[in-house]
Amino acid sequence: MPRVVILGAKGGPAVRQGGAMPTSLLVEMGGAQLVVDCGLGVTRGLVEAGMDLRALSHVVITHLHSDHVLELGPLIHTAWTTGLQTPVDIWGPEGLRDYWAGFMASMAYDNALRVEDEGRPPLDSLIRLHVLEESHCDIGPVQARALRVPHPPVTDCFAIRLEAEGKSLCLSADTAPFAPLADLAREADLLLHEAMLPEGLEAIIAKTGMGAKLRAHLMNSHSTADTAARIATQAGVGHLAFYHLIPADDPAFTEAHWRDAIKGHWDGPFTLARDGRAIEF
Repeated sequence: MPRVVILGAKGGPAVRQGGAMPTSLLVEMGGAQLVVDCGLGVTRGLVEAGMDLRALSHVVITHLHSDHVLELGPLIHTAWTTGLQTPVDIWGPEGLRDYWAGFMASMAYDNALRVEDEGRPPLDSLIRLHVLEESHCDIGPVQARALRVPHPPVTDCFAIRLEAEGKSLCLSADTAPFAPLADLAREADLLLHEAMLPEGLEAIIAKTGMGAKLRAHLMNSHSTADTAARIATQAGVGHLAFYHLIPADDPAFTEAHWRDAIKGHWDGPFTLARDGRAIEF
């Protein structure tokens, strides 16, 4: 049965003792394994989920905020040093080539040594970069459709619908409330939508030491839990799950708070992300 494994459940780049890791997912469907987003901790998360890093083949980056792309290079490099010898296709927005070029430049000394001293294939020869756009594409055996979503000030941020063997999964990525998401998610088996509890914002702002600008960003660029629940209802999805949680690591806010937030807006199956949790669909 297809499944998505939550490798990192939290929104934002900060890591706190005992808390969740930033955003990353493992999607298993159509006989393929797709890594979606590569926040800090993705490599360890994949290994703990049972993936052989030598089999890494498909990666999708929804946008270039650090909590979605920071560990892309280290993931691929670690897979390579684990024994990866086959191509990796990476889909992401414009700017991903600059990230990859910068990562390769930062590791040039180590990479050259390992090619010469250990006989590895040049790492760059294994990487195939693809620009993610508002269109249909095939990611291995999985059919994908991307939709640009509003996540200011980022302009290239994409929600993605994945389909294979009669099953469908829709990932919202990071987004302000956006009605067209309901069309993208129409009758999907699972909608994984980012979500925020407004009552948790002040605690986050206090922890980070930020003020009005961070508050404005969170309110203008993300979706509250009730808004996400309404999208799920409008789309008629089979199952709703929240990820990219804001907040995700504050013990003052429990699953009961999230369930209270969606009451009256969604009455179907619901799952709240946590690191390592697998959701079948």
